[in-house]
Amino acid sequence: MFVRTERLTLRPAWAEDAPQLAQAIGHEEVVRNLARAPWPYPIEAAESYVQSFADPAEPKFLVFEHQGGGIRLIGGMGIAARRDDPHELGYWFTPDAWGRGYATEAGAAVLRAARAAGIRRVTASHYVDNPASGRVLRKLGFLPTGRITQLYSRGRGGEAPSIGYAIDLFAGDNSGGIDPDARMAA
Repeated sequence: MFVRTERLTLRPAWAEDAPQLAQAIGHEEVVRNLARAPWPYPIEAAESYVQSFADPAEPKFLVFEHQGGGIRLIGGMGIAARRDDPHELGYWFTPDAWGRGYATEAGAAVLRAARAAGIRRVTASHYVDNPASGRVLRKLGFLPTGRITQLYSRGRGGEAPSIGYAIDLFAGDNSGGIDPDARMAA
């Protein structure tokens, strides 16, 4: 599945994306806010991550910015089973893409794809020392669950407190922050 927004293209990862992926995600300030990404981030980790896109039923994407006449890999976002949650949103963006609204734009498109796939409840979390991620989740319509748990981060090499969130994509007329202008293509 491909998803297109005004400024972004979201698509599955392909094997040839691994070198660009390793460069985009390979920043300590990125991987320290992820649970499974190692630091340093080697090409082998990128190759393994690319292979994790095998399930076409999971709304999981690399995020590309439209730049002039080309596109550039700036992040990854998707919904997958994690721990006890069957549908957890996870994402990362390369540092020079921070502060431009890309996470919110991509998140709205991913939530729209999840809703179209019949996914009702999506969870997410962010490390306490990463409040920018919490702002993104709230903009998307996620609500805090009131739970703070210790979550392991390979990039940090240990556990850190993480704040939990959830959204019901079918609750009343709540759009959950889903961008109605995001277009999907199968």
